[in-house]
Amino acid sequence: MPLPKRRHSGTRRDKRRAHDAIDAPASSYCPNCQEPKLPHRICKACGYYNGKEVIKVSES
Repeated sequence: MPLPKRRHSGTRRDKRRAHDAIDAPASSYCPNCQEPKLPHRICKACGYYNGKEVIKVSES
């Protein structure tokens, strides 16, 4: 098995890992109640999706 003759530099290692950072999840605003929500999901605040009430949200 071949082995590396010299150690890889930190710059070379970091270039390889440049795309591994974790991004924050995207968010959009509910058109019904203007609360932030994840795209393509039911709004947790009002229960609406695509202009229709999908679930009943209890107000407590």
